[in-house]
Amino acid sequence: MLRIRVIPTLLLQNKGLVKTVKFKNPTYIGDPINAVKIFNDKRVDELVFLDISASTQKKEPDYNYISDIAKECFMPICYGGGVKNIEQMRKIFKIGIEKIAINSAAIENPTLIREAATTFGSQSIVVAINVKKDLFGNYKVYNPSEKKCLKMTLSDYVERAEAFGAGEILLYPVDDDGTMKGYNLSLISKVTRTLKIPVIACGGAGCVADFKKAVQAGASAVAAGSMFVYKGPHKAVLINFPSSQELEEVFL
Repeated sequence: MLRIRVIPTLLLQNKGLVKTVKFKNPTYIGDPINAVKIFNDKRVDELVFLDISASTQKKEPDYNYISDIAKECFMPICYGGGVKNIEQMRKIFKIGIEKIAINSAAIENPTLIREAATTFGSQSIVVAINVKKDLFGNYKVYNPSEKKCLKMTLSDYVERAEAFGAGEILLYPVDDDGTMKGYNLSLISKVTRTLKIPVIACGGAGCVADFKKAVQAGASAVAAGSMFVYKGPHKAVLINFPSSQELEEVFL
């Protein structure tokens, strides 16, 4: 069978590679360019870079640094962080980035999804959605820029993103980030059952077997962070990626 896309998701903070747990306490991992070179050698499908400092500090994307990353990368890149308008997107696409992920901007200005999809094509636009549970156990869309949840239901939000032209959804539950305890399968199932566009499951992967579970729950692709920057029970920092054979065997 066709192997599912397996995508390292790398977090940038002030030009450094970091890893968070539940979106808190960024831990410095190393140089992003060095990580790119390693993933090149391991023939990774694609990479997602999310600049969390640009997002939380509401800064303009660092185009020069994005360009430095793109020049070293031999696989498609999806970039997110600080992107608010079409002109910023145009600059990023000209650098050589294949996809752009929008998160807070899609919440604050949902018509940006439609404008971007019309201008650049839906295949280039990813809507990243952070999710948290409220006090009643309901899944809510979380705005990382404002650090609060939306009143709109998760189902309505994802359906609006699809209707406005999103090419993919990057589904990223806050409380599973960095835990390495497995994907939130009930959340994946809930989101994917009503959508026709691909959903990339992210947050919580701890082993290759978790990928198959996410796909069985409805994900079209899987992404992970900690699993690809840590190794062993003591989480030694080591950029790694499963072999093609390991990935093929898990879906047999």
